[in-house]
Amino acid sequence: MEGKEVGSLELNDAVFGVEVNEHLVHMAVLQQLANNRQGTQKAKTRSEVRGGGRKPWRQKGTGHARQGSTRAPQWTHGGVVFAPVPRDYSFKLNKKEKRAALKSALTSRVNESKFIVVDELKLDSIKTKNFVQVLNNLKVEKALVVLNDMDTNVIKSASNVPTVKTAQTNELNVFDVLKYDTVVVTKDAVKTIEEVYA
Repeated sequence: MEGKEVGSLELNDAVFGVEVNEHLVHMAVLQQLANNRQGTQKAKTRSEVRGGGRKPWRQKGTGHARQGSTRAPQWTHGGVVFAPVPRDYSFKLNKKEKRAALKSALTSRVNESKFIVVDELKLDSIKTKNFVQVLNNLKVEKALVVLNDMDTNVIKSASNVPTVKTAQTNELNVFDVLKYDTVVVTKDAVKTIEEVYA
């Protein structure tokens, strides 16, 4: 892994040369973020807060403003107005739309010259220092490294680098492709991506 150009690779236009559909890409990213939300936030309204059943003072004659409950929103320890309740934020995106969005994201990276294909990515041992050296040779900092199959040495060596994420071809998604500045892919991974998405 010297980071030198050793040849050229013809990419399949059906995957890496499509017309970029920004709307679909946007929807795919939104869907991924929405689906990741726990949706467990909850607060209590005035009807759920403990206490406040009795009118704090009579309606007239005290000089105070009229009050019906000590758990009304304007009171300390009162209920929350329009309190959030647990909800499911996820929404569906069709399979064809997801595939088209991923192709668009990959194409945009290729068009921006931020798509690097390496012959292979192998490390003899689990060593972060060696992996960082590989990235330096490629002149890459923030990268998504796509592997064809699980290489423990590479994955564990990369796990301690905060600006890098490793993924196998079956884990590839629009959000990660766009989040990282550069996509580094092995030749085998490119072949698999083309077989699946072409």
